[in-house]
Amino acid sequence: MTTDTMVSDKDTKNSSAKTMTGSCLCGSVKFKATGVDGNHGVCHCGTCRKWSGGPTMGVHVESLDFESEDNVTAYISSDWAERGFCKNCGTHLFYRLKEGNMTVVWAGAFDDNEGFELEREIYLDNKPAGYNFAGEHPRMTEHEFLKSLGMVE
Repeated sequence: MTTDTMVSDKDTKNSSAKTMTGSCLCGSVKFKATGVDGNHGVCHCGTCRKWSGGPTMGVHVESLDFESEDNVTAYISSDWAERGFCKNCGTHLFYRLKEGNMTVVWAGAFDDNEGFELEREIYLDNKPAGYNFAGEHPRMTEHEFLKSLGMVE
């Protein structure tokens, strides 16, 4: 299974874009991601929180290649996107738009995730009051984010 993408809201073809490897918890799925931009965003939408038990931290990638694609399953979570996971251990691997060429790999799935910087938060208006992420970075509401993707006016 190969996921080729072009990230529309950030130019990942710069000096910080790199190739990184990752895997699931049980090791049944191994992947190589290219065009990894080195930063992660946090999503507070209800679907991500339900899926992961809390906010998700994802990294935009240009392409994603799986070594053992038979162990990867995708769940269609909305009219516009799907979420990939290991069918053996359930590790969350990626979020992908069906159209629009955007793939996000969950930061924790990378073998080395020490260098990621928090770049932005999305769906801030869906975030529960019980937690906050520190620092100065863009914070977008659901409408602002969907508008940035061209999905709403």
